[in-house]
Amino acid sequence: MQEYEKLKQLVAEADEDVRKAIGGNKAAGTRVRKKMQEIKSAAQDVRTRILEERGGEEGETPAPAGQAAPQG
Repeated sequence: MQEYEKLKQLVAEADEDVRKAIGGNKAAGTRVRKKMQEIKSAAQDVRTRILEERGGEEGETPAPAGQAAPQG
């Protein structure tokens, strides 16, 4: 799934700057915060795609294990 691959790529891109930010580099911290916004958006894209694939709507909850989902 293309959306998930993009999410993984964004996380990988943030790795070095996260390490620098932990070390006290303020510019890296700014870059990490910006990248986290992109990651948040990409994660939402993955969520949306999963919902589209299963044909459900966002407000639906899955049936408990071992039970069929209600028809309706």
